[in-house]
This record gives sequence, C-alpha cells and structure tokens, in this order.
Amino acid sequence: MLAPSFIAKLGSFVLLALILSQCASISGSGNMGGPTAEERAAQIASEPKGDFFYGRRYYVRKTRFWGYLRKPGQSARESKLVIFRETNKLCPDRLPENGPLGQSYGFDQNYEYRIWGRYTGRDVYDINSNQFLPEFLLYDYQLVNTQPGWLFRPSDRYEPTRVTLTPR
Repeated sequence: MLAPSFIAKLGSFVLLALILSQCASISGSGNMGGPTAEERAAQIASEPKGDFFYGRRYYVRKTRFWGYLRKPGQSARESKLVIFRETNKLCPDRLPENGPLGQSYGFDQNYEYRIWGRYTGRDVYDINSNQFLPEFLLYDYQLVNTQPGWLFRPSDRYEPTRVTLTPR
C-alpha cells in the first residue's frame, strides 16, 4: 500500500504537469504562420494609407463579431474587435453556416481586407462571446491577402471554438 504523503506528492506532480502542458499549448509556438515580427512591422509601415481600415476576419463558431479593424499604419495591437452592421453592404462571408466547405459563413477566417465604413458609436452585445463590441457600419470591402499569418504576435494560436486571439 502506498503512503498517503506519496499519493499527495504524486497527485501534485500530475496536476502541475497538466497545468504546464496547458501553458505550453497556449504560449508555445503559434499555429498561424506568417512573417517575423520585424517583417510585419515593415509591411505595416509601407502599406498604402487612405480613408479605410485594414480588417482581419476572425471567425469563432457561434459568435457574431466579424473581426479586428485597424487604421492604416497602426499595429494590430491597436485594432478593435467589431460587429458589422450590414444595412449598406453584407460582409464578405455572408453565407449559410452549414454550407459546403469554402462556401459557408466563416470560410474567410484570417483573410485580410481593406474595409470602408464608419463606427456608429454604439456598442453591441455578442451573447456567445459575452462581450460588448463596437458596431461598424460596413460600406464596402476589398480582399488584400488570404494568408497573412499571425495577427498579434508570432505565437498566436487560432482555435475555431473559443476566443484565443486578443491584443494583449
């Protein structure tokens, strides 16, 4: 029979191992690919400026936010997660949620767009992510890149079932 102190130590060790393995999966290497941080900074510094926003689609199942918007020349860390108001224009992936692969809502996860429109000044509640987010009235969009890589840092990890990408 094993001593109670040994069982307690073994249990503590197993718990610590589980916690550390979870930390490694969250803060370890990313799964989104892309340039180095220096290359990304150079891309942003040289990107075209104008009266529009750069938008990165961020799809998480069952949520209603669209993704992150930033002004030209701004770092993604300054971007805002928004909900589109589509009274003037439908968002790029306004398709059925259960459509075939590549033809359903969220097919454009992590695509980068130029986005024209304006913030309405309202915050809208997204019940499935439990967040109040700025509402953005969409006027138009243009696809820029289908594979831009990571959003906030090279260690970004995307998971389609929960919010993992935030500008910390």
